[in-house]
Amino acid sequence: MSEPLLAVEGLTKRFGSFRAVDAAGFTVEAGALDALIGPNGAGKTTLFNTVSGLERPDEGHVRLAGRRIDGLPAHEVFAAGMARTFQIPRPFPEMTVLENVMLVPSGQSGERFWNNWLAPRTVRREEVRNRERAREIIAFCGLEAVMGDLARTLSGGQLKLLELARALIAEPRIILLDEPAAGVNPALMETLVEKIVALNVQGHAFLVIEHNMDLVMSLCRRIMVMAHGRLIYSGSAEGARRDPAVLDAYLGDVPE
Repeated sequence: MSEPLLAVEGLTKRFGSFRAVDAAGFTVEAGALDALIGPNGAGKTTLFNTVSGLERPDEGHVRLAGRRIDGLPAHEVFAAGMARTFQIPRPFPEMTVLENVMLVPSGQSGERFWNNWLAPRTVRREEVRNRERAREIIAFCGLEAVMGDLARTLSGGQLKLLELARALIAEPRIILLDEPAAGVNPALMETLVEKIVALNVQGHAFLVIEHNMDLVMSLCRRIMVMAHGRLIYSGSAEGARRDPAVLDAYLGDVPE
């Protein structure tokens, strides 16, 4: 059997004596479209933060394509091939949509100020390629009409699409989406779902935190359920509907 793309084993994150994430273990395969659900306070975002390097784990291991990434700072996890979005988008508000996407790729020659004098042609060629790629991704995400607008002028749904565009330009192995549908109107949510499905068909792997259960049940092939910091279920959407622990923790009001 091939190695999973993402492997989490015994992951624990404490805040004082409180275990926000308690010995969590799971895998995400290449090309997967999986969901992580659970009630508020279950530890889902803390799990994302710990896996993606924003928080250091107290125990456990995280491997991305076989490489240990637990304990690495967020920028190194990002460089290793993991991108993530946030429930509340975090763009640079006074930059345009295009600028927000262009600044994401790491290791750009122009980041070293001396290259602007010593190797200006290299910097310029790289910037042209970066701009062209950013335009392609922005168009794919349906934001072409607002490409030159400041990020602070965008609607909530457009900001979620901008988050997705910023993740894509890094060409990650896996994208962690934290509540992509939150605060998004139905029309833009359809667009967002369409883009996620299209990217998944192209081979991008996703792990999605989402409270919109209709979206989760229709979109994701595997569902993991978290409660009180622990993973209590991993399986199909239909199985989640019938699992007693899941029904007790979270899904009791979901109609059959």
